[in-house]
Amino acid sequence: MPDAPRESRRAPRARMTASQRREQLLTVSRGLFAEKGFEGTSVEEIAARAEVSKPVVYEHFGGKEGIYAVVVDREVQALTGALIGSLAESAHPKVLVERASLALLAYIETHEDGFRILVRDSPVAQATGTFSSLIGDVATQVQHLLEAQFRANGLDPRTAPLYAQMLVGMIALTGQYWLDARSPKKTEVAAHLVNLAWNGLKGMEKKPELTKPRTPGN
Repeated sequence: MPDAPRESRRAPRARMTASQRREQLLTVSRGLFAEKGFEGTSVEEIAARAEVSKPVVYEHFGGKEGIYAVVVDREVQALTGALIGSLAESAHPKVLVERASLALLAYIETHEDGFRILVRDSPVAQATGTFSSLIGDVATQVQHLLEAQFRANGLDPRTAPLYAQMLVGMIALTGQYWLDARSPKKTEVAAHLVNLAWNGLKGMEKKPELTKPRTPGN
């Protein structure tokens, strides 16, 4: 008699260590938060995509809020490090603007999901560091650089904080646009940012005023 067919058996999956499971849950959650936002993501979805039970998620992070806070904190550290790192070494102000622009665009290119999470608002994000507060931290670094340049060029250094917010905000908003457009390439985008920022800073007036409206008959 022919031998009975053997039942095919799947090789058991290797059991993850606690740290490996934690990283897997963070990776899965990061993708879901980027896709659906904090409110649109549930613990059930995180567990299902990670192929674990809900209690495993609660065991590692205490719930959706806990895992979201860790995801946001990691992205804040990554982006803050990239931006502030680009300003760490002394250089010509124009070069510093170039570095900051490229650092943000490079972060978007390699951390697309992370950037999408940061630019969204949620109660948890406000507790751990919103994108706006992160940009404010970078603007503080830029402010100190501008103050020295303003003094050297006879401009009022007390206005440096305002210009720092303008400069960093311009780069950040352009980055949000480029996140979806992805055209032109990042080096071209950075060059255009520097073109506007540097040429604007280079020709600044000491006491700028708005154009006065014409009176009737003039």
